[in-house]
Parts: sequence; C-alpha cells; structure tokens
Amino acid sequence: MEDRVLELHAVAMDEFGLRVAMVRDDQWDAPTPCADWTVRDLVGHLVSEQLWVPPLLAGETIAQVGDRFDGDQLGDDPVGRWTRASVAAQQAFAAPGALDREVHLSYGTVPARRYCMEMTSDLAVHAWDLARALGVDERVDPVLMAEVHDYLAPMLEKYSGELFAPPVPVPEDASPQERTLALTGRRP
Repeated sequence: MEDRVLELHAVAMDEFGLRVAMVRDDQWDAPTPCADWTVRDLVGHLVSEQLWVPPLLAGETIAQVGDRFDGDQLGDDPVGRWTRASVAAQQAFAAPGALDREVHLSYGTVPARRYCMEMTSDLAVHAWDLARALGVDERVDPVLMAEVHDYLAPMLEKYSGELFAPPVPVPEDASPQERTLALTGRRP
C-alpha cells in the first residue's frame, strides 16, 4: 500500500481480527479489561464502528445514519459479522480519494485520514483488550503500537477520563505497547 495510514489500519484490522477468530463459544460472556464489557460487547463495539465507516466516508452525517447500527450487530455469527464489517470498512477507506474526504462525526467534521487513525487506534488497543480477555498472546505489532501512541499522546489532556481512563505510570524503558496501553489507562 502506498499510504501509511492505510497500512497501519490494515495491520490493526489484522490484529483485532486474529483475536476475534480465537474466541471460543464459551468465551463470549467473559469479562474484558473494558469496564462492564464482555467479549461479545467488545467485539460488537468494533463491528458497529466498522459498519459506520462506509456511510460516513460516503458523506452521510451521524443524523442521516441514525439508529441503523444500534442494537446487537453480531447475531448468531459474531465472527462472520466481524469479517464482513471489517472488509467493508477496509474497502471504504482504501477507495480512491477516500482519505482526502471529510467525515462528519459526533464531535465535528474531520479529515478522513484522521478518522482512519482514530479507528486504527481503537482497533489496536482493543486487540490487546480482547487478547487479555481470551488469555491468548497479548503482543500487538510494536510498530503499530508506537504509531498509535504518537497519535494519541497529544490528545491526552483533552480526552483523558473522557475517552479513556487516566494514564497509568510506566518505566522509562517501557515498550511502545506498554506506553500506549498505559496512556489509555490500561495496566499492561
């Protein structure tokens, strides 16, 4: 891929999707590091986010999308639903000129490139959340985590406590993943 944002988004999609494929039937109700969310809730959150991508990149507003993606989006096939939603989102972001558009989000109109990085960041951090919940390998691509950290760090003052829990301290020699997770209030 020619565009770094698309490359990072694809890696984040793969990281989260890998963990979704690992969910056993008896794990959907398991707790996650996200307060009050089960594995099913977490996957449902990411599926809903992916479903929003095509209409938002097509120029629809939050009001125009309305309640289209409210409620349970996983149905009887959570893994299949994730796969379909993630493929549609990736295709929408990769469409010619898509990243040059503006997107109407709940907090205002932003460049699509920024929206893609927001989605990438959410996927990367939640890939770790899902791995922790499942008890599987928690290592997320270190280059991805470093870029997510660099993207999120300037927003810390504005969104800490609102979008994520207050940051937790980490040692100076912490890995990019540890720094990113700590930045979002997670204890690696």
